[in-house]
Amino acid sequence: MPRAPEELRELVEGYLGELALTPELAPLEAPIRHGLGGKRVRPVLALASGEAVGAEAVAAVELVHSFSLVHDDLPALDNDTERRGRATVWAAYGEATAVLAGDALLGEAFRLALTYPRPDVARELVNATLAMIGGQQLDLAGGYADLAELHRLKTGALFSASVLCGLWAAGLPEGEHPPWRAFAAELGLLFQVVDDILDGDGYVLELGESKSRALADAAAERAQARLGEIDADTAVLSEIVSGLAARTS
Repeated sequence: MPRAPEELRELVEGYLGELALTPELAPLEAPIRHGLGGKRVRPVLALASGEAVGAEAVAAVELVHSFSLVHDDLPALDNDTERRGRATVWAAYGEATAVLAGDALLGEAFRLALTYPRPDVARELVNATLAMIGGQQLDLAGGYADLAELHRLKTGALFSASVLCGLWAAGLPEGEHPPWRAFAAELGLLFQVVDDILDGDGYVLELGESKSRALADAAAERAQARLGEIDADTAVLSEIVSGLAARTS
């Protein structure tokens, strides 16, 4: 019987709570763990996508996401002093320590991803990380053709990796991946548009709230349709789609 998203979230919290960092990172343990807060959407996706996913893949996905947030919050980028109701890592521990904590999170993610016999999980995460970094620079420089391209890199790449890491870790043959990638692309778009609606920026500034809501609803509908093309029990993923479409925070 597939576990509900909330049960999967509890598993993720357990994995991360028990995560043993590389001993050399002991001086950075407090800021690293400070940067690990979040809704756990991406590691839950990894668990829901691959029935045999190990803790290493789940933690690696979330560590990459956390790395990106720790660095995005820095004064040189978004200059945010608060995230999820508490001080960001740089605001709590200083800018230099936040840079090192973000670097450590990324290094730990790849260390965990490379514990698998094949390099596929690590390769998927590396590709997503490079896309995220490129997207962040496009955002800084304003060098993107449209918001869809920007968010495909900044948000969609890691959503895709979250799903595909689950499949790689579970041993699903690569030939069966395309419908999953199509699903992940729609899910990444859905998440970003709803995020912009809640924050009042991005798509809302470009399209207005009503058109942005229509775009989110269409992405959710397409995501559900993609799930219908997959020969697997995708009920939990369908529930995740519905939850993301209806989220209010």
